[in-house]
Amino acid sequence: MDWGNVTAEDLINALREVDWSSPPRPLSEFFSRFTIPRSYAKWNSRIKCNLYYYRTNYFIMIVVILALGFLRRPFAIVAAILTALSIAILNDSFAGSFSEKVTRSVRQMSPHLAAKMRPPHTPVIRGRPSAKRATYICGQPRWMFVLIFSTAGLILWFLSCGLLTVLWAFVIGLFATILHASFRTPNLKARLNTFREEFRAVWRNYSEL
Repeated sequence: MDWGNVTAEDLINALREVDWSSPPRPLSEFFSRFTIPRSYAKWNSRIKCNLYYYRTNYFIMIVVILALGFLRRPFAIVAAILTALSIAILNDSFAGSFSEKVTRSVRQMSPHLAAKMRPPHTPVIRGRPSAKRATYICGQPRWMFVLIFSTAGLILWFLSCGLLTVLWAFVIGLFATILHASFRTPNLKARLNTFREEFRAVWRNYSEL
């Protein structure tokens, strides 16, 4: 697959819709082989391939870097968890899994309340939904949970006086991600696992390219 033809928007849409439940790649593979890209085109293709293939590793790495910066600040650790959760539920697969687990836990305590947490029914016309199906969490639009978690996280950042620290930690995490994705040579396994069959399922407008 020619990752040079994949735009940044296509990559973001793919990362948003792809399944993130898969475990991270082994560290022996993650830190296996590094080379300098020979051209800008090679670097552009490599960084997109690695960002997609090692997405779980990069997410965990950024969260760990944030957590290490706030070992002595419990409020900041909770804020980091809420911030990571608000970002994670932007992914369709994670949002559906998160909603299912919360609903299942609520059903054990109150089946009547769990029944109210079902998403609204989308009308179907001629076998197809009348509109693009929105993502719901516990019966509510996803954006409400993103707003609640991000707002609560921001308040805790201010209470812990660690907003500047988290910015530095986040920048370090992004820099480490870009650095690794730029110099990690995509192996044959990475190329095969990110080929059409997997990417077609999550890449919007794939057939139009």
